Formats: sequence, structure tokens, C-alpha cells
Amino acid sequence: MNVLLLGSGGREHALAWRLSKAPLRRALHRTRNAGTAAYGTNLAVDPNDFDAVRQLVLDNNIRLVVCGPEEPLVRGATGLLQYR
Repeated sequence: MNVLLLGSGGREHALAWRLSKAPLRRALHRTRNAGTAAYGTNLAVDPNDFDAVRQLVLDNNIRLVVCGPEEPLVRGATGLLQYR
């Protein structure tokens, strides 16, 4: 399963470390987190740019998005990314 981790702080570093060990994970992509380069692919996408995040999800066949920071959630990222 391809996974996208949104965010760039210490919380996201811990999440990236743990997600990198998940047995079902095929690829781990992260937004703007240079400190976690050992755990997957860093992508230059702003977590609050929902159009860019959605396109990234579609282009990389991402099946799970983990959102570390609160701001994208408060701004409505969940509704934008739900499959219909």
C-alpha cells in the first residue's frame, strides 16, 4: 500500500519512522520533511494545498493519507480526499 504522510514536524518524524516498518506499506511519501529522508520519498507539496495533495494521491496510487498537523484537518482535507 502506498502511503502519504502530511506534515514536517517531530510528530511526523515519529509517524514516518513507524510507518516505514509497516508490513503492508510499499512506498512512503512525505511532504516537506527533510529529517525523514531515510524513511521514504520527500515531495515538495504544501499540506494545505489540497489540489496539489489530491493530484499527488492520484498520481502515486496512494491508498492511505496520514495527516500529522491539525491545520489541514481543520481546513477540510478529510472531505477533499474521501473516495466516492
